[in-house]
Amino acid sequence: MNAVLKGYLQLMRPANLPTSAADIFAGAALAGILSATSLDANIVYLVLSSVSLYAGGVVLNDVFDYDLDKIERPERPLPSGLIPLKYAATFGSALLIVGVLFAFFVTQLSGILAFSLACAIVLYDAYSKKYDLLGPLNMGLCRGLNLLLGMSIFGEIDNWWYAGIPLVYIFAITLISRGEVHGNNKNHIIWAGALYGVVILSVVAIVMTKTENILQTAPFLALFAFLVVGPLVSAFRLNSPENIKKAVMSGVLSIIVLDACLAVGFSGWWYGLLLLLLLPLSILLSKVFAVT
Repeated sequence: MNAVLKGYLQLMRPANLPTSAADIFAGAALAGILSATSLDANIVYLVLSSVSLYAGGVVLNDVFDYDLDKIERPERPLPSGLIPLKYAATFGSALLIVGVLFAFFVTQLSGILAFSLACAIVLYDAYSKKYDLLGPLNMGLCRGLNLLLGMSIFGEIDNWWYAGIPLVYIFAITLISRGEVHGNNKNHIIWAGALYGVVILSVVAIVMTKTENILQTAPFLALFAFLVVGPLVSAFRLNSPENIKKAVMSGVLSIIVLDACLAVGFSGWWYGLLLLLLLPLSILLSKVFAVT
């Protein structure tokens, strides 16, 4: 593969992009897409919107981190000089614009949510990630808005507070990631573990009160807990940057499983299995491209 092309792909974090698409499929299930008379083709536009917004966000994140990465991650495409900073800034901005436009093809509400998500992404990249509380909260907000983007497929949103689940989950992962370079973040890991528990209990509560699919959801929740708890415990026992990175990577990729849990609760086990097919894709891509 051409080195420059691979550099642009690295900037977009390909392994993470299926997790963004999973949010849309889960949101559409929460909105009742499977109870509609026909599968709405607009879900394709929403997936393209979400993936473009995510890719644009991580590209711009590296743009804003340029000076820091020259010290901590000099091998990355921008600090190494493989891709000029100006080109990366233009590329990331274009991806955000395209993402917003795709959403407006669906409904006006979808477009407004996509624009709000783009603003939240830029706020995180340029400002809030520097702060211990505001940064994780902002990142969680981005994921919450992404779920709402999927829920907006019919032009209205019921139960918007479901977005609190990915918000809390991503808040937890972002807390863990604060130790990726230097380690020594056991307090953050303890908080993250507690928040993981809140997320699991919230999914159980929603499915039990809103549907009758808890038995179908239970195996997916068990898989989710297995994937995220083990690496978190390892990172606590040996609080090294390597173990912390593994816990973060597991948390990010397991977003797909969390989305499957939500989707199964409002659809069926087969829909959850379809979402889980995105997980091996993410894992495969993570072998080639960095997740964080």
